[in-house]
Amino acid sequence: MSEEVDEERAATADRDSGGAARTPRVAAGIAAAVLFAALATVLALTTPWNPLPGDVPGGQVRPDPALDFSPAEIARSRAFDSALNPPAYAGLATGLVLVLVLGLTPLGARFIGWVTARTRRWPLRVAVASVALTTLLRAAGLPFDVWRESVLRRYGLSTQGWAPWLGDQLKSLAVAWVIYTVALLLLYAVTRRFPRYWWTGAAAGGFLLVVLVSFIYPIAVEPVFNKFHPLPRGQLRDDLLAMAKRDGVPVEDVLVADASRRTTSLNAYVSGFGSTRRIVLYDTLLKSPRPQVESIVGHELGHAKRDDVLWGTLVGALGVSGAMCLLYLLTTSPRLLRRAGVGPEPGPGRAGGAADPRSIALVLALVAAGTQLGAPVQNLVSRRIEARADAHALGLTRDPSTFVSMQHALSVRNISDLSPDAMEYLLWMTHPSGPDRIAMARDWARMHRVPEPPPLRPPPS
Repeated sequence: MSEEVDEERAATADRDSGGAARTPRVAAGIAAAVLFAALATVLALTTPWNPLPGDVPGGQVRPDPALDFSPAEIARSRAFDSALNPPAYAGLATGLVLVLVLGLTPLGARFIGWVTARTRRWPLRVAVASVALTTLLRAAGLPFDVWRESVLRRYGLSTQGWAPWLGDQLKSLAVAWVIYTVALLLLYAVTRRFPRYWWTGAAAGGFLLVVLVSFIYPIAVEPVFNKFHPLPRGQLRDDLLAMAKRDGVPVEDVLVADASRRTTSLNAYVSGFGSTRRIVLYDTLLKSPRPQVESIVGHELGHAKRDDVLWGTLVGALGVSGAMCLLYLLTTSPRLLRRAGVGPEPGPGRAGGAADPRSIALVLALVAAGTQLGAPVQNLVSRRIEARADAHALGLTRDPSTFVSMQHALSVRNISDLSPDAMEYLLWMTHPSGPDRIAMARDWARMHRVPEPPPLRPPPS
């Protein structure tokens, strides 16, 4: 009789504990749904789905590389794309397979157990595991990075020697060590302190960390890879600052990066927000005709005026917050933990489940999978934002002919893909293609009744 009572009490305790365990999971699931719904709402309301609103007299211009690019330029673009795709796809597949195998089988837990065997304190175990895993993943991708760099050298886009290139790879790895280690230390500190409700602290902390990294990136990370100096005094600097003032964008200075020490490509960008916002030009761009430089800066002013970096940061922070709630749901699944070789029960001298540093491989696998699944949406939104910045540049300069010649020069100099396929749009394309941007400039000219830029490659007589 006493045995039956004991069994009944045990069953009751299991039911009670199961109900107690379900409560934070239900709350985390609701929070994830709310955060992702908020993210979708923000994207739906703030993304310029039609960057050039209005009717185009005569209909929209169809993107056509043959109108503006010579057969030799088109052939070179296709050849470069064909040479670059194999290392890109192979590197992506290898990295995903490796991180998923490590995270979704006991191999990752065993690897972490091996590298942290002589480390007792959990913060050191987390730090060692973070450094070891990021180094392993980077080493697995190194052959494909070397392959890609060889292609860039063969086509004249890279000006680096192998020693400086390797130095940049080591710098990038060191930055990854810092970011991943800090993020994982914070995550596991919250997990251990609040084992049932750590998703609340992780969501809030992830939001703040994304905002902080985006804010300090221009002054803490970018100088690791490039040297910056103000655009020299002269007519170009005066004209650019005057254009920014006319546009109503407060810009104290335009910076120049020493990009020519590693590449021949042309580029400019905006990073940071608030007091760390900066407009940066590659030094390779300064030899371009002044109207083209002004058109490019007009594009960057479009980003600055719309606070695209700030909005992108807030969107990213919302996404990370929702992901932390989803991560809680996944890493508290006993079945998934056992599959990853991290039992939900504590073992001798170690925490159990998600609080066990051996679960870091599982965390990185889930983050990698989520990042890859979200990439097509991010790229789609990015292309629309870039197209809006193009429209801003056209409205600011009112010079579509220069815009077209500039896009042609950028595409040829950077050997851009002139006809991306559907998979490339999904995985890589954060900007519209050169022909897409040129077609939009002609649409803008028709809409604003200014001379439409003629084809840069006249038809054969």
